[in-house]
Amino acid sequence: MTKIKLLLITLLIFVLLEGTAIAQKISIGNLKTFGSIGKELAVLTKGNETVLLHHRGKGALTHMWFGGDFKGYEQTVIRIYVDGETVPSIDMELFLGHGIGFNDSHAPWTADKMGKTGSPSGVYNTFRIPFGKEIKVTAQLNSESPDNPLFWWIVRGTESLPVVLGGVQLPDNVRLKLYKLENKEFDPLTEFDMCNVKGKGAMFLVTIAAKGLRTPPHEVRWKDLSYMEACIRAYFNEGKDTLLLSSGLEDYFFGTYYFNRGRYYTNVAGLTHLDTEENEFSAYRFHDEDPVFFQNGLRLTNRVGEIHVDGHVVHDPPKTRYTTYVWLYQW
Repeated sequence: MTKIKLLLITLLIFVLLEGTAIAQKISIGNLKTFGSIGKELAVLTKGNETVLLHHRGKGALTHMWFGGDFKGYEQTVIRIYVDGETVPSIDMELFLGHGIGFNDSHAPWTADKMGKTGSPSGVYNTFRIPFGKEIKVTAQLNSESPDNPLFWWIVRGTESLPVVLGGVQLPDNVRLKLYKLENKEFDPLTEFDMCNVKGKGAMFLVTIAAKGLRTPPHEVRWKDLSYMEACIRAYFNEGKDTLLLSSGLEDYFFGTYYFNRGRYYTNVAGLTHLDTEENEFSAYRFHDEDPVFFQNGLRLTNRVGEIHVDGHVVHDPPKTRYTTYVWLYQW
């Protein structure tokens, strides 16, 4: 037998064994679904976290849904603690965590992985949130909410379930983390970080809620929205490499001409709020089927307006207030 044949046979055996190991690891026999529900329960009190689900094992959350009708419902805080964390890797306001800014109650709308079907509630997602030893989901009232409002929830997951992004199965130690910037004001042309992380990972979801702050308004009102000229930038390899992710802020969310056709919802991106009189919008952008991977850190930035390649400022961007949510899978 030649050395080449022997090498090929050895390689084939390795591939078969490796494939068998992976199949056993995620075999149907290892999958076990778990969950928790609350039906019309008065369990939320101000200043306290209420545990909605606490599960020990290894797997991934696959679904969350929330219902209720009380003051401050939109800003109810949902926290997810993974593998014994004392500081949650996911800490979100209910609406912003589902791509909705400015407490916009418009419904119904759905995308592939999240949506809102009622008023004010029926907010849901099917984010795959992995864990290695245990996972805990809690809820806490906004400071303006009344104590003991009626609250409904569904939280569900499956043990031994892998995470797949863009057709690629992610490493066993992958975790989903949320990076937030809340109500920060920046002057025109300021470039600011939405996240700045080390290591390896991939982008999953970005939400931006922004409001132009010019008072009194510009004579040409649309120029008060020209903070949307911003290009989203991703810096890789500790800033050595740069990738422009859009030709403008509304373009990043698939909009054009400052979202001049109003709300829309797609599986990849959507506009959840637009008020041109108040110079504000909110939108979401998924990257699960348009993956942005990084191997040595990611710095993701936005800018208040933009400077054209020929050096002139594009229109007249105002000072602007932003809240941003960036979801990353990291390993």
